[in-house]
Amino acid sequence: MEYTTNSPEETEALGASMGARLKAGTVVAFTGDLGAGKTAFVRGLARGLGIADRVTSPTFTIVNEYDGGRLPLFHFDMYRLGSADELFEIGWEDYLGRGGVCAVEWSENVAEALEGDCVRVDIRRGANDGQRFITMTEGGER
Repeated sequence: MEYTTNSPEETEALGASMGARLKAGTVVAFTGDLGAGKTAFVRGLARGLGIADRVTSPTFTIVNEYDGGRLPLFHFDMYRLGSADELFEIGWEDYLGRGGVCAVEWSENVAEALEGDCVRVDIRRGANDGQRFITMTEGGER
């Protein structure tokens, strides 16, 4: 599916719509340039899951955990990781087994660690400042 949003609020709303439908164990793999709106989309996912906490980028912590919603949300930022091995070292398999949703920014850096049936979300900048082109594929589609 392809979507166009015209503001961070619209990107968050799209994420909230997706978050309301996600099931336990879902991995959402994000790609897109720096500042494209990946964290805005994850803020929406959290809202759709019923999480009221402030969602911030886990760039320096690698993963932020959010509870209090319908499902927990584990928000990963793989920008600083060099390989999938590093993801496994921080306990990736444990997170997968905890029955939440794993949102993975910069997923291309750890592609070999991600399950084939994850939801893939690619976010690209549009012609004007707030515009984003968002492509979502589920399962093994690419």
